[in-house]
Amino acid sequence: MFAACWIGVLLWIGAATATLAQQPAPSAPLAALQLSPEQPAVALANRSRAWIDPTGFRTADQVEAMAASLPWSVHQEGRRYELEDKALWLQFDAAIRGDRHFFLQITSSLVQKAQLFYRANDGKWVGQEAGTATAVSDWPVPGRYPTFELAPATADGSPVRYWLRIEQEHVAFAAPLRVYEASRLLANRERGQFVLGAYFGLASLILLGAIVNAIAHRDRHFAVFAFYVAALAAGQLAALGLGEQHLWDGWTGWNEIATFLLPGISSAAGLWFARNVSEPARFSRALDLAVWSVIAALLSAAALDTALALPSSYLLLMVLKLVAIAVVAGLILMAWRHGQDPEIGLIALGFVPLLATEVVRAMASLDLVSASPLTRDVLLLGGVAGLPLLFYALSLRSSHRREAQLRAAALARDDALTGIAHDRTLLQRLEGAVARAQALKQRCALITLKIANFEALEAEFGREAADRALVVTASLLRRAATDIDLEARVGDHHFALLLESPTTAEHAMNRAQELVARGLRPSTALPGGAGVKFHVAVALLPHEQLDAKASLHWLLDAVNAMPPEARKVIRAMNF
Repeated sequence: MFAACWIGVLLWIGAATATLAQQPAPSAPLAALQLSPEQPAVALANRSRAWIDPTGFRTADQVEAMAASLPWSVHQEGRRYELEDKALWLQFDAAIRGDRHFFLQITSSLVQKAQLFYRANDGKWVGQEAGTATAVSDWPVPGRYPTFELAPATADGSPVRYWLRIEQEHVAFAAPLRVYEASRLLANRERGQFVLGAYFGLASLILLGAIVNAIAHRDRHFAVFAFYVAALAAGQLAALGLGEQHLWDGWTGWNEIATFLLPGISSAAGLWFARNVSEPARFSRALDLAVWSVIAALLSAAALDTALALPSSYLLLMVLKLVAIAVVAGLILMAWRHGQDPEIGLIALGFVPLLATEVVRAMASLDLVSASPLTRDVLLLGGVAGLPLLFYALSLRSSHRREAQLRAAALARDDALTGIAHDRTLLQRLEGAVARAQALKQRCALITLKIANFEALEAEFGREAADRALVVTASLLRRAATDIDLEARVGDHHFALLLESPTTAEHAMNRAQELVARGLRPSTALPGGAGVKFHVAVALLPHEQLDAKASLHWLLDAVNAMPPEARKVIRAMNF
């Protein structure tokens, strides 16, 4: 009930705003624009007159003949014109000083048809046409936005009268109109292309990374994120005029559909992605079904708007987009407050700029805020800020999940407590090391050690402290091992370090002394900063006819035979 009331209020506000926008104010004659290099950019707001042709069929000849009797009103910046089955005519005069060229630009990619007329020196009409109903390659000045070249400067400097006719159904027309000198227009276009290229380059990299992660790790969250990024980029390509300019030039029918259809699909994709990362089914099955219902409603509204192409259908789509934004925000907030996902905070932070920019765009479409360059290109700002954060958060989540999977898989070869190899892995590796040493006539070394004060630590501080001593020992072994060595836990408090060939007795003894010295240092991981005392046995292998298992038992027996208070804690077995 509350949602229905809210939608009704928004519809009433939009209708009221549109009605006010249609009310003309009487216009006095306007002075001609004086165009010169000193003024490279001039707005037509308050410098041109507007009149809506209710029939939508009058020609430039007819409007020129009727001009004195028509109810013109001064065109104002941000004014919205509802043009369903109508045509907007704008009239202005402009005089050019100098030999520069000037262009009129309609800063909108939604214009269905725009035509500029003026009379040449011989009195004949010169006409130019652009808009979504015309292929960009056929525009007088191809680009993102409809652009027309003004007449050259007259010999006597007198102004030329221009008539601009605009057709735009589906949504109200409120685009800024600017006259630019040629160099300023070129600079604006180059700057815009640079910014857009950087943005879509970033979006492409994020999309590629998401696809690679989805395939390589079979991660459904990355798969849905990849679809969302692709849908968002496609919607922006259509809304910003880049798709028509570079990708589907000449597909005029598709261009008129894509401009409104693709942004609607991207909103549904965003809600689908938010559902996947927040997993509302964990909290309520009904809530999950409600989210699916909103997604279905969004897609249905986008399809309906594509089929009908009416202001009312577009208004319904915008209202549903606002509802979807509220649902996304609610899902992320609920998962943040009640979930156990450590990355949900980063995901929420990534959604903030995207949702904020979507709200601004939707409110501009509903006439709740005035149209401006910020509301037109605001999605780029949200994407630059939000998409990298979302990708990073998903990467962290994926790495944590893979880490858990790797740990589970490693239990077959590693010790669960210390994370280093267990005795079976060591024996397999030791067999190969001994065989290679025999074949190459070299020596490898095996160091075994026992935690001599293990029972004392357990008796004084408990089993947890004793387990910490095991972890500390494993850490010391990792530091002592090189990339080709192997550290392992081979008993309750017994460890081994395999030094691959070629090695020497001196090198093996130095490694053993290093382990003993590091173990005696106070450790913050143990109660009272206690240290770990080791009894160590070292041997060069192969030794006599002992195989890998016999060699390991030989060294373990040696460390176990050492008395608890032995003064010599390192025993060289065969050197």
